[in-house]
Amino acid sequence: MAAPAVPTSRKVVDVHTHMYPPEYVKILKRRTTIPLVRSFPGAPDPRLILLAAEVEALEKAEKDGSSSSSPPGRPLTRHYSSLEQKIHFMNTHGIDISVVSLANPWLDFLDASESGRIAKDINSEFSRMCGEHPGRLYFFAALPLTAPLNTVQEAIQHVRGLKYCRGVILGTSGLGQGLDDPDLLPVFEAIANADLLVFLHPHYGLPNQVWGPRAAADYGHVLPLALGFPMETTIAVARMYLAGVFDKVRGLRVLLAHSGGTLPFLAGRIESCVMHDEHLLRVRRKHGAAGAAACRSVWDVLRQQVYLDAVIYSPVGLQAAVEASGVDRLMYGTDHPFFPPLEKDDQGPWESATLNADAVMETLGKGSAEAAAVMGTNAVKILRLQGE
Repeated sequence: MAAPAVPTSRKVVDVHTHMYPPEYVKILKRRTTIPLVRSFPGAPDPRLILLAAEVEALEKAEKDGSSSSSPPGRPLTRHYSSLEQKIHFMNTHGIDISVVSLANPWLDFLDASESGRIAKDINSEFSRMCGEHPGRLYFFAALPLTAPLNTVQEAIQHVRGLKYCRGVILGTSGLGQGLDDPDLLPVFEAIANADLLVFLHPHYGLPNQVWGPRAAADYGHVLPLALGFPMETTIAVARMYLAGVFDKVRGLRVLLAHSGGTLPFLAGRIESCVMHDEHLLRVRRKHGAAGAAACRSVWDVLRQQVYLDAVIYSPVGLQAAVEASGVDRLMYGTDHPFFPPLEKDDQGPWESATLNADAVMETLGKGSAEAAAVMGTNAVKILRLQGE
């Protein structure tokens, strides 16, 4: 498959691309519960096991102790940790700049006694890697959210001083109670004051029973990834909105993974439910509007404090993202190294990357200024990537 044609006069920027540094992989190999890395007979690569939906298959494989044609998790290939492979992938797809981030579940599973130190080590490693390719690599830092608040705030100040850091990546768990947790507000304030962008990414999905009894045996990862991840993002941001987080921290800027989940499609329904909910209106009158729900509409928040990546794989979804947030707030991404080619050469073009670029061209017009903006110009401006 040939890489898609993209505007050549402006830079192409990938804002959604991950890595697991070698030290992080070592941590996963030592673990006995998910997230973890395990090797299985007959599997050429170690397996990365992250999702609750994979636990049953993992337990069965470990109990059987035999080789399997379909081991749990996904192959932990060289693409996950190799800087050389990241640059090769970029060159293959005509990507000038990548903003790399630690993939889920970040540091959420670490004990409070070690998360601060490990966060500093991981972020320093990302900074070092970016320094090896100046002007081509930047990163979103990981925060030690299991640590005490002062440690988290110190981590924010640390990454603020790193030359190639442009934001932080967060999951939807926050400090453990979700992103509408009042105790998380000082963290959001510190991030905003440091002029860092939050890249919000799902991981926890929905309860396994939602997928039904056939899911684990017959459906692979399709339901948790295609439906669980987008709904997780939608619910998390809706909770932030209802709690008034965006009003309380007006400087907070959030980039939502996977084009905002289902928010572009459901924002109007959320708005209508807010307008017609008697209980919510009573709470708002009692505590003041910002105490329970944002005074602004969902649409205002989407167009003022939210950005969306263009990792949606089709013009239909991308058009909804354009309508919801505006073409000037969308940024191209690949989600590399996830979704590699199946039974194909992983050193050539990846369909998961080309689908997103093709969607931009079909939606906005190949060669148009709007397409060029989504493919890179927006990210250069929003994330200050104007060279070093």
